[in-house]
Amino acid sequence: MTLNGATPSEPINVGQLTIQYLIDGTATGGMGVFELTVPPSSQVPPPHSHTRNEECVYMLEGVLRYSVDGVIRDLTPGEWMFTPRGSVHHFSNPHNRTARALIVLAPDIGAQYFRDVGTIVNAGGPPDRSKLIGVMSRYGLVPAPPQ
Repeated sequence: MTLNGATPSEPINVGQLTIQYLIDGTATGGMGVFELTVPPSSQVPPPHSHTRNEECVYMLEGVLRYSVDGVIRDLTPGEWMFTPRGSVHHFSNPHNRTARALIVLAPDIGAQYFRDVGTIVNAGGPPDRSKLIGVMSRYGLVPAPPQ
């Protein structure tokens, strides 16, 4: 428990991904922190940018492929990468072990974003792209143009 009484939220599943919020900064308008678990070959979000947030990924376990503005790295425990506001970024796990990373967003996008996306992705069948883009847009995320 923290000083303001906040406790970590229940895990949020978005397809095969798991998001465990540790600090939901939407209550204060500040920084948010969550643990992201990415099994091998998981479906992941498309490349996108944030209009309102900066993001930092810090690896805890496994290997996560992460790209920012075309710079691609396979991050291992203890390594990190920063995504400035407006930069196109993407992640994947093409490796044979589950990856876990700590994600810091400033200001926070909030756990509700992932719940909203999970409702669409977990509905069964291919996700409705127009609904996903609608949710992304409400939270200031912009899908990157196809390459």
